[in-house]
Amino acid sequence: MTPLLLAISLFAADPIDEAVARVSAQRCRDTVDRLVSFGTRHTLSDRATPSRGVLAAANWIKSELDAAAAESAGRMTVAIEEFTVPPGTVRMPTGGTITNVLATLQGSAPDAKDRRYYLVGHFDSMCGDVMNPDCDAPGANDNASGTTVVIEAARALAALQPESTIVFLCTSGEEQGLLGAKLHADKARADGVRIMGVLNNDIVGDPWGQLHPLLTGKPAPAEMGSYVRVFSEALPRNPSAEQLAQIRSLAREMDSPSRQLARFIDEVGSRHNLTIKPKLVFRLDRFLRGGDHTSFLEAGYPAVRFSSPNEDYSRQHQNVREVEVNGRSIRMGDLPEFVDADYLAGVTRLNVAAVLALADAPSPPSNVRLITARLAPDATLRWEPAPESDTAGYEVVWRDTTAAVWTNTRDAGNAHTLTLPLSKDDFFFGVRSYDRDGHRSPVVFAAAARD
Repeated sequence: MTPLLLAISLFAADPIDEAVARVSAQRCRDTVDRLVSFGTRHTLSDRATPSRGVLAAANWIKSELDAAAAESAGRMTVAIEEFTVPPGTVRMPTGGTITNVLATLQGSAPDAKDRRYYLVGHFDSMCGDVMNPDCDAPGANDNASGTTVVIEAARALAALQPESTIVFLCTSGEEQGLLGAKLHADKARADGVRIMGVLNNDIVGDPWGQLHPLLTGKPAPAEMGSYVRVFSEALPRNPSAEQLAQIRSLAREMDSPSRQLARFIDEVGSRHNLTIKPKLVFRLDRFLRGGDHTSFLEAGYPAVRFSSPNEDYSRQHQNVREVEVNGRSIRMGDLPEFVDADYLAGVTRLNVAAVLALADAPSPPSNVRLITARLAPDATLRWEPAPESDTAGYEVVWRDTTAAVWTNTRDAGNAHTLTLPLSKDDFFFGVRSYDRDGHRSPVVFAAAARD
């Protein structure tokens, strides 16, 4: 960081820290409980009853986002979007309606507001039978918790003026095949929407799993409640043969845009000393499970998934029932008493910090390249500038080829080229932008080029 940027960071109030402070564990608790109160939020559940089912839940979510939008001085708009699914669709054989709820906080910078960053959580639920729309399906952890992250983040950020646009999206149809996210992402792609990053939250309320105090009767291990897993895919979706050849030649299998997004979240969590830290998992998702981030990935958008550690599959997608555990009768299922409000608030704070850092940063530089025109024991990088008027400069980053995250940084100022006294063969390189307030973009991996 330059001396000027360092001085700004020392004396100016940090809007990220202020936004994080607005997140309330009690509101998170209340939101999970209210979502559970709808009995079931199954996508095919009765849409006529005002107090039960997926549409009743959607209407309540909209009312909460409307209340948040009232604090935005007109910058946040809220809408319900519906898609018609034709008969014959897997898990919706007779067709039906997919209902999503979204709030859009319009960006304040004319040259940045067309960039969009998403917080996503699905609000539909299921019991033991994915095709049963009538049984009770509280879905507290899967996924009232992720929906709560989206709603509470909207509350925390509504009064701010991020430079880029932030979208808070609550989807349905996830348990029926990621339908709500897929239909939204495909429409966004068809409409040419610039979605620069998607943070999907799914199962983020219980870090204890089978070691939950309600099951063991013992205090939970504290370290389990200190992190959330962040999954990111290695390779971009549907690459061409030429793109695959380039990935292979550069050994950039670990450097997809989604992987850079995950590293960005990791840096934000460390920089702001948040109580819940990200644990980067370099994998698309858990085995035998999926999530809404996949739909955005398939549409060509960078996306990651937040998910708590130590999942207890004996409580996910299960009917509510009484079982005996350690000689005690325990009510089992995806119930609200297993959700830890403080932990969920911590995950929300990480999301708030990350999405605001993304929205306030300039665009990443484009056409970032490592010059390979000659044999030389150094590394020259070149790039095209970010378009935003407040872009102040660029940083070149690098790491050992065996390292998981970027470990070294060199300020390039406002230049568009930099030569380092490092062997280009021994390191991976990238470049990121920063603005006058010190906000940094995600890193762009340096491809190889002759000029």
